[in-house]
Amino acid sequence: MRSSALVNVAAVVVAAATLQGQQPAGDGGSFKFKSGVELINVTATVSDASGRFVHGLRQEDFVVHEDGELQTITHFSAERAPVSLGIVLDTSDSMDGEKMRAAKAALNRFLYDLLDERDEIFLYTFDDDPRLVQDWTTDRQVLSRAINRLNTDGATAMYDAVAEAIPLAASGRHQKKAIVLISDGNDTSSRTPIIDLKQLVRESEVLVYAIGLDADGRSSVQQPIPQPPVRIPIPLPFPGGRRRPGLPQLQWPPRSGGSSSDRVNVVALRDLTDDSGGRTEIIRSARDLNPATEGIAAELSQQYYLGYPSPGKKDGRWHSIRVEVKNRAHRVRARRGYVAS
Repeated sequence: MRSSALVNVAAVVVAAATLQGQQPAGDGGSFKFKSGVELINVTATVSDASGRFVHGLRQEDFVVHEDGELQTITHFSAERAPVSLGIVLDTSDSMDGEKMRAAKAALNRFLYDLLDERDEIFLYTFDDDPRLVQDWTTDRQVLSRAINRLNTDGATAMYDAVAEAIPLAASGRHQKKAIVLISDGNDTSSRTPIIDLKQLVRESEVLVYAIGLDADGRSSVQQPIPQPPVRIPIPLPFPGGRRRPGLPQLQWPPRSGGSSSDRVNVVALRDLTDDSGGRTEIIRSARDLNPATEGIAAELSQQYYLGYPSPGKKDGRWHSIRVEVKNRAHRVRARRGYVAS
């Protein structure tokens, strides 16, 4: 959060010893989320029974458990924080025509009318392969020109694109980091196994949102992704397809895509988004892209920030997080845990 974020002074005193040595995030005076270090940061979205955002909550309204044990919330803010945001857009053949025109219009409105001027953004596209079209920038005109130049072609390497976008999003200078994925189909050509991609999402602080455009109303509901085991680090590609220097080339399996279906795979998308604290929205018409992106922008601007001292476990395992509010009529969506690496 920015240095102007509200911080409970007494809680800072209590947590000072725990937080020694923690590096401030690039947006000024806050603490970065890293698995298993001094402070665990959680972004929470609170809604009522009608799905409307709940405003005006205070620190004492929240309860956080890690692995079932009550935690002490030491940092809290309800202010709108700047976002480091990655847009990951499907530019495969199936997006040609009305879908791509609607996507361009929705994204231009997203950039100019819905996001904050402090937000930094990058743009990835994917067809047969992922492609970094625009690196981090706050220049809306540069982004808009890049969006308007996009063409459609090829298959759908969605998992590869997200696998490259996650590390780039994690490098953003703001504490809040997110990705918005827009696609009209299932993955058909990635080399990245979905189970490895889910683990990569779990090991990051990035909120993942997905908009699935299911114009035919025939979404594919496949079996849930198995829970990944403790992850053995593997070299992942740098943004733009480059490999990490000094690491061996990763021997990928042949391009199978995991499914022969080109329908939106709702279960796969939700498995990627829900652990992060983001969400998946399925829309039935290209015209719905505008309200879908508007809803995500509104959510990013109305979330609560919670921080609590880490219990200090560095065992490489998944540790569950459960965030609740004392008013049981309200619902909370937040990241489900972290890997203490």
